[in-house]
Amino acid sequence: MSLLSGGFGMAGWGSGWVLMLLALWRPGAACPELCTCTGARISCVDAERSIVAFPMLQSEAEMENITDIYIANQSSFKSINEKDLDSYRNLRNLTITNTRLAYISRQAFASNPKLQYLNLKENNLSSLSWRTFRHLNISYLLLAGNPLQCICENVWLKQWRGEEAEDLLCVEEGGMRIALSTLKLTNCVLPTVTLKPTKVTMRKGLNVTLVCNTSGMPTPNLNWSTCKLNSAYELQHEHSGQRSELRLVNVSSLDNGCKITCRSENMVGEAEASVDLDILFPPVISKLMDAISDHHWCIPFSVSGNPEPKLRWLLNDNPMEEGPFIRTMIYDYSEGEYHGCLHLDSPTHINNGKYTLLARNVYGEAREEVFAHFMHEPWNESVTDPLYYDPTTDDTPLGPPEDKVAVLPQSSVMTMTLPVLFIMCPTALTHPRPLT
Repeated sequence: MSLLSGGFGMAGWGSGWVLMLLALWRPGAACPELCTCTGARISCVDAERSIVAFPMLQSEAEMENITDIYIANQSSFKSINEKDLDSYRNLRNLTITNTRLAYISRQAFASNPKLQYLNLKENNLSSLSWRTFRHLNISYLLLAGNPLQCICENVWLKQWRGEEAEDLLCVEEGGMRIALSTLKLTNCVLPTVTLKPTKVTMRKGLNVTLVCNTSGMPTPNLNWSTCKLNSAYELQHEHSGQRSELRLVNVSSLDNGCKITCRSENMVGEAEASVDLDILFPPVISKLMDAISDHHWCIPFSVSGNPEPKLRWLLNDNPMEEGPFIRTMIYDYSEGEYHGCLHLDSPTHINNGKYTLLARNVYGEAREEVFAHFMHEPWNESVTDPLYYDPTTDDTPLGPPEDKVAVLPQSSVMTMTLPVLFIMCPTALTHPRPLT
């Protein structure tokens, strides 16, 4: 039996390897005719039969598994359009070399956030916008062998610190090639941006105006990026486009911690400046719930306030001292609120009562109340409910055993004792000894 089991185990192990190899091998029917597919890689290098666009596999699931695409020697491959790579969401490495590639859409890689390696050597690219890569964390961008023009749109490549940043050449109007790192254009300046005030600390309900100024050539575009504001606001732009004002009216405490960013961009690149709103307001207790039992008892609460409120508790209107068995715990801070519990370890009847949570900072105080009942008073004859209970079940429990001794009639004792004697001493009952 053990040999038979072992045989099946080995067969199962072998079949497992077969399934793994099948997963890595992509059948020819699933791969485009002019390419080869192995595992997570697609390769299209046949110079005699050129592809004109990215290969498409039979299903979306297959394309999502692809991490590497290699295209070379394709004389009919000329562009990467907006939707071409939408289905290759896990693409990490892309090589397109020695083709007629001359155009890349600014949205070409919008669906490829994992793209890290991009080899575009020996193509026909004359310009490339930085906006194409603004959302990517590209480690390698290889562009050697392209007829890049000495124009403002390519100046951002001077700032590139990739492998080939210092070796790129660009073509001037007369056809001369120069190092892109030495290119200087008078009307081509990276934007700068300033945002005032640089720090915003204010009371809830007041107003504030943020002023953003920019410079650069060509004239940059200014825009604002914020969280979802709860405060009313007004936006004003100057006609020159180099100054913008954002006015917040009757600032809401819900906007505390909100990050406001002013961003400036032109074809050379972008710049930004940010400020975090520090809104001062008195405490608010948004939640105080009934006690719940898990590993320990907990009275949950949620509190907000800036500065952070100091918390204390009253039990039946009397100050409650915290210690190892009763203490306030903050478990999380999210969406501007502190979430926590009053933690009680094995509370008894003396912990029953009205719990009042007090939250205070320099701007005010908030209080909320909740009643908690953990256990009935022991040995209280007037209480008809069980002395002990388990709130997690519906079973009716029993009270603790009373400290009493049961007294039974003699006949009852004999009735109970004789069977015991019969069982324990059968010989004595069967062969009685004569009395002397």
